[in-house]
Amino acid sequence: MSENLKTIRELADELGVSKQRIHQIIAKLSPSKTPNKDGNRYVLNARDVQNIKGFMGFENDPSSTSESTNRLVDYDVYLDVINSIKEKDEQIKSLLEVQKQTQNLLDQQQRLALQDKKLLEEYKTEIKDLKTLAMPSREDEKDASPQSETEPAEAQAKPKKWWQFKKRGQKND
Repeated sequence: MSENLKTIRELADELGVSKQRIHQIIAKLSPSKTPNKDGNRYVLNARDVQNIKGFMGFENDPSSTSESTNRLVDYDVYLDVINSIKEKDEQIKSLLEVQKQTQNLLDQQQRLALQDKKLLEEYKTEIKDLKTLAMPSREDEKDASPQSETEPAEAQAKPKKWWQFKKRGQKND
């Protein structure tokens, strides 16, 4: 075959589609663009290949690239990117707000912990002061313990036995 002529199989391999798909496209082409048959086989010249590629969305000639199709695809991609960027911006804003709230809570916690520490220190010093004030008064009470008027001093000094308490309890009855 000539270099300009291709079979359906060669074109299908070149485009990465099946032979059946090429036959379907040929059936959809207008009668003026339908390729010629050589017996039972289609023989595709350069114009036929260009018509089939054009119908499938492939362009053979780089100068005839459909700018509007590329722009439409680019615009859709552009809109998708813009929408995803907007979504990311909203997520960033919400995360920054959460971070601010967390920082405020952390600051409050630190302030409260510092206040608690100061109060604890104040309480400790108050307790120490009270202990120092209370200690001499207890010692004074021990030193100057008043003796009971009903019992003599000798009785307080002697340890009492249990039977002595029993006898006294019976006398009072």
